[in-house]
Amino acid sequence: MTAKKAAAATGLVLATLAAGQFVMALDTTVMNTAIATVADDLGTTVTGIQTAITMYTLVMASLMITGGKIGEIIGRKRVFMLGCCVYAAGSLTTALAPNLTVLMIGWSGLEGLGAVLIMPATVALVASNFGKPERPKAYGLVAAAGAIAAALGPLIGGAFTTYASWRWVFAGEVLIILVILLLARRLQDTPAAEGVKLDLVGTALSASGLGLIVFGILKSGSWGIVQPKPDAPEWLGLSPVIWLILGGAVVLALFVKWEARRIARGEGALVDPTLLRNIQLRSGVVSFLFMFLVQAGTFFVVPLFLSVALGLSAIDTGVRLLPMSLTLLLFALGVPRIWPDVSPRRVVNLGFMALFAGIVLLIALLQEGAGPEIVTGPLLLAGSGLGAMASQLGSVTVSAVSDEQSGEVGGLQNTGTQLGASIGTALAGAILISALTASFFTAVQNNPAVPDTMVTQAQTNLSAGVPFVSDKQLQAGLDEAGVPPETADAVVEANAQGRIDGLRSALAVLAILSLLALLFTRGIPTVQPGAEPKPTMGAPPAG
Repeated sequence: MTAKKAAAATGLVLATLAAGQFVMALDTTVMNTAIATVADDLGTTVTGIQTAITMYTLVMASLMITGGKIGEIIGRKRVFMLGCCVYAAGSLTTALAPNLTVLMIGWSGLEGLGAVLIMPATVALVASNFGKPERPKAYGLVAAAGAIAAALGPLIGGAFTTYASWRWVFAGEVLIILVILLLARRLQDTPAAEGVKLDLVGTALSASGLGLIVFGILKSGSWGIVQPKPDAPEWLGLSPVIWLILGGAVVLALFVKWEARRIARGEGALVDPTLLRNIQLRSGVVSFLFMFLVQAGTFFVVPLFLSVALGLSAIDTGVRLLPMSLTLLLFALGVPRIWPDVSPRRVVNLGFMALFAGIVLLIALLQEGAGPEIVTGPLLLAGSGLGAMASQLGSVTVSAVSDEQSGEVGGLQNTGTQLGASIGTALAGAILISALTASFFTAVQNNPAVPDTMVTQAQTNLSAGVPFVSDKQLQAGLDEAGVPPETADAVVEANAQGRIDGLRSALAVLAILSLLALLFTRGIPTVQPGAEPKPTMGAPPAG
């Protein structure tokens, strides 16, 4: 095979794996964009669709470690292709769904199960198809494909929802998966491990523990974290969220003890607990968690500003998010190509700092009356940081262990990303609503144009939090209620400022977390995987 043909074959393998990542990441953003339309089409409520989204996240987060182990048992290539088949069946079921129940079977169930097989296998297949020098670029492109899908989701979902139907997105995914299956035959596989069996007790413990934690995080916005919100359930005087998270932590502790016990007895384990003592792997997984946390929070906040505060359509919102996609892809591919010997730790640290700078710039520009153009510069910066980190972290985690354990690493890595994304979305949403509520009530209480009786009534009716609505939506509601124009104008003005305060507060926390992540990168190596550290000046020769 000539060098040109070898490069083409390598590119085809990389495109195959990146396409799989793209398709899976596209789903949630499309569903979020078309949530109201999907609810109407299926004869259900927005809450029903939100439940389906929650279940999809739960399935992925709770079974990701198990998916990695199944790949070790039957082979990564085989499990990748099996996952694609399950995922395609789920996409087709979703496209044809007549009601919410069928949607949840197809999307939340089958697609979620397909994803837990595909995502860990993708990490392992990069390791088996690319040498260590090529892995940063390969992992960078695969990670970039997922982030780009998240950014393009509103654009794609908005276009199909507006001009055709949301169902065509899922039908199109079936066709893409069929192409991936045809191309997947070129993938090089690692042989299945002999004599390895699935630890069913470990599977139940890990799935239960992670499921409880993620479910608690996802419900924190509506139930409250510690103190229950009005009309929310309470357990022993506290919000169920804190009990779910604590219960999940206890179950995960039992899971770690169970796995250690199996290994001590010479039995197969779902995951080797000693992997978590590997500082390089731990730093890589935690960095992934922070990266996806901040990324998901940003993708939650910025579209809200564009679509609700400014009233942009889903398509226009997607166009405004494109700068992040462009720089993310540019840096994910460019860093390994231009600086192949760069320190991974330095790149990751600079990535978090660029992410921090982009968010801080957006906070500074986010003022009442600001237009959509203010997000361009900040998103260019944030995208460059995310792309730089994506170019290094996948290679960092897999190179921390032998290639035979890459499936387990894939399960841990993707569990970290799912946890990070869940925390980022829930945290950003909770802070946004809390800050919006506090700002709104402070403004109306200090405005003589708003009667005290109206303020009291609003505090009673909106005790769970002021909803994030546009000025147009609020004005229509006030007009329908017969509120005098002067009072209505004061309320609308308070809401506009409250929205900005809420958005800025959520972004400020995300910026702080970007800096906090720097404390957990010390285990990331300063030399590229497979490279030998350069000798210091004056060092005696070996031997």
